[in-house]
Amino acid sequence: MSTTSTPDVGPDVDAVVIGAGFGGIYMLHKLRDELGLSAVAFEKGGGVGGTWYFNTYPGAKSDTEGFVYRYSFDKDLLQEWDWSTRYLDQPDVLAYLQHVVERYDLGRDIRLNTEVTAAVFDEATDLWTVTTADGESLTSRYVVNALGLLAKSNIPDIPGRDTFAGRAVHTNAWPADLDITGKRVGVIGTGSTGTQFIVAAAKLAGHLTVFQRSPQYCVPSGNGPVDQAEVERTKENFDAIWEQVRGSVVAFGFQESGVEAMSVSEDERRRVFQENWDKGNGFRFMFGTFCDIATNPESNAAAAAFIRSKIAEIVEDPETARLLTPTDVYAKRPLCNEGYYETYNRDNVSLVSIKDNPIREITPKGVRTADGVEHEVDVLVFATGFDAVDGNYRAMDLRGRGGRHIDEHWTEGPTSYLGLSKAGFPNMFMILGPNGPFTNLPPSIETQVDWIGALIGDAERDGVRTVEPTAAAETGWTATCEEIANMTLFPQAESWIFGANIPGKKNAVMFYMAGIGAYRQKLAEVADAGYEGFERTRSTETAGV
Repeated sequence: MSTTSTPDVGPDVDAVVIGAGFGGIYMLHKLRDELGLSAVAFEKGGGVGGTWYFNTYPGAKSDTEGFVYRYSFDKDLLQEWDWSTRYLDQPDVLAYLQHVVERYDLGRDIRLNTEVTAAVFDEATDLWTVTTADGESLTSRYVVNALGLLAKSNIPDIPGRDTFAGRAVHTNAWPADLDITGKRVGVIGTGSTGTQFIVAAAKLAGHLTVFQRSPQYCVPSGNGPVDQAEVERTKENFDAIWEQVRGSVVAFGFQESGVEAMSVSEDERRRVFQENWDKGNGFRFMFGTFCDIATNPESNAAAAAFIRSKIAEIVEDPETARLLTPTDVYAKRPLCNEGYYETYNRDNVSLVSIKDNPIREITPKGVRTADGVEHEVDVLVFATGFDAVDGNYRAMDLRGRGGRHIDEHWTEGPTSYLGLSKAGFPNMFMILGPNGPFTNLPPSIETQVDWIGALIGDAERDGVRTVEPTAAAETGWTATCEEIANMTLFPQAESWIFGANIPGKKNAVMFYMAGIGAYRQKLAEVADAGYEGFERTRSTETAGV
């Protein structure tokens, strides 16, 4: 559908990118260097990297194998950049992203220490006005939000939180001057970040007290050194590797299983589980063992029972093992670590189950639980995760047509069309927006940036003034994502994937769970159908061109 509108004063820049992590860096390169548009990226941090700039806590690393935790768009970059461990530690990922920024001279168009507080669409001019925390504003035709899927810190409102006399920190804002060596450390949270921190902190702290709400299914990561010969073999196979990644489900760089767990004998199931336990990686264990762990209750129960048996084998104290053993469905984001359960065999680590013994209050000296015990600590760490997916959008004054805030559109939970656009918000795009793919993130980021770039390029060539999805297209995509999610077991587990970690947040489907291969196919179909589901307006100058 096309309509016409009257052009007005030109914008300050063609496009604004909000955020300079994996998504924002590549989007800026796409807009500026490939499409030839004027663009600026605003980044609230003091450096590029997004998640990898802010999350500097001990143990921070990617839980995707390093050879696919990178960009694939530049074949020379793939050949030139080396790695020495199976998984990349935070400094390695940050150095890589800094290198990419330098490689393309993107820094001159990235404004650091600049937080965007508002982005408002003006229907009279069809331009966005973007305002920063220091009061500066500029106009643009396009806004691309690269706000980060896991970026807005979730700090629980525990009574007495502000009375603590020691250092209280969130893992998403780890202070550069904080050294926990020899200190009494308490950590609240045992998700992906929490388990990483626990493994690393136990080796540094004088004593570590873990406050666990939910026991986790965690498998080994299989991390270790990678020799140069393996790096070179991988580089020789990158074409095939990336072809497999783009056509896969979770984009983790391993061959996903096509075998149903219940189609083989119990001995064979255990052999396959053990083989993948030994190889390591959480997503490999869930998707590389059998094809129906995430969808078939019986198969899921078999995988869960195997992990429980490992906890019983590894953890020496029976009561600690009991507290660490999950009893719910194995359907949260799959975790992996180097020696997570082994950590609880250390003399300097103690476990407090706050499901059985809730936190009553935080005191000046530490944490008091319901049994009256005051757990004294010098450092209190909130590894309590994020207000994921939509948290940063809602925190901004983000307004589309009619001056309506994004909150007004998302009263029943966050929605989008294709995970990258929103009805009522013309020329605004989202990288890893709600109901985007549930995968290793860099390949999905590249997929979305490439597609957004192609749509903007098409609009520029055709004289299109605004492009936005229809409400019907968005409703249809939301229904598709809900239908697919309900075919899995993931909705049965309380997790951040559905917003369950945020008190008062409505439980909602926030991911497309059919995989990156199916997602890429859908995007191609939409583009081939003339960007089906989008409305485009033209200025009177270009109408009919």
